[in-house]
Amino acid sequence: MASAAERQRRTIQTAACLIIGDEVLGGKTVDTNSAYLAKWCFQLGLRLKKIEVVEDDEADIIDAVRRLSTNYDFVVTSGGIGPTHDDITYQSIAKAFDLPLKLHDEAFDKMKRLSKPHPSQPNFNWEQDSPDLRAKLRMVYLPTDESRPLKEQFLFTSEELWVPVSVVNGNVHILPGIPRLFTALLDGIKPHIISRLVDPEGKGSYRVIIQTPYAESKVAGYLTDLAARVEPKGIKVGSYPHWDRKYNTVTLVGKDEAFLESLVDEVVKNVEGKRVFKPEDIEGGPLRESKA
Repeated sequence: MASAAERQRRTIQTAACLIIGDEVLGGKTVDTNSAYLAKWCFQLGLRLKKIEVVEDDEADIIDAVRRLSTNYDFVVTSGGIGPTHDDITYQSIAKAFDLPLKLHDEAFDKMKRLSKPHPSQPNFNWEQDSPDLRAKLRMVYLPTDESRPLKEQFLFTSEELWVPVSVVNGNVHILPGIPRLFTALLDGIKPHIISRLVDPEGKGSYRVIIQTPYAESKVAGYLTDLAARVEPKGIKVGSYPHWDRKYNTVTLVGKDEAFLESLVDEVVKNVEGKRVFKPEDIEGGPLRESKA
């Protein structure tokens, strides 16, 4: 089994996302962080292969994060790192990898300096023990591998935010669930991993969209043959139905832009379609995806 240090050095090809929170599974909150991560990975040429959602349950978090860390190169978690009793992400991930929770002094100093006083806590005292202070401290007691350099385990990606990205087991990146913070911290990770991407220039993947008047069943045979033919070149063929609409769409996705472009005329001809350059230009709009 690879060590944390080895995981943090190896080439990143695959990614996974773990969304943590009862509110997502209960329908109270709509998760947008995984969608942002999917676009982020696509732009960097990473294959986002798994998105899981678990409730605020220690056993479920431990099981999921261990499995994702083992199976994928780059893992992001979202949610469960606040000050209340049900924010158990840090403690659960610490247990998953047999790590202690340690006060991170730099994060605590940044918290004190950058946090704005809440109207309900006008006389809050950072130096005096209180239930309110202990609640805040839950957010800066972080899983810590004392055998490794702290700078490799905690990434401060924004001068305006005290929240660090905690990197556990070399490839698990713990982020808050608040979308504004999630997106800011995720974007800040990019400079730290760009050299480890399959394409260090970060050119990402390309997508070709072709609109067709044909039913999916009419083009299924051709798309199946096409998918088998281009898969060795790293190209994925997708089919998107648009119920009760006039058109469906076919997509070609891959990193070899020149090869993708060489396929366009053939696909347009075989599905009697036309190429569109922006998803919003598709008549009816994309509704769901199925693999051809």
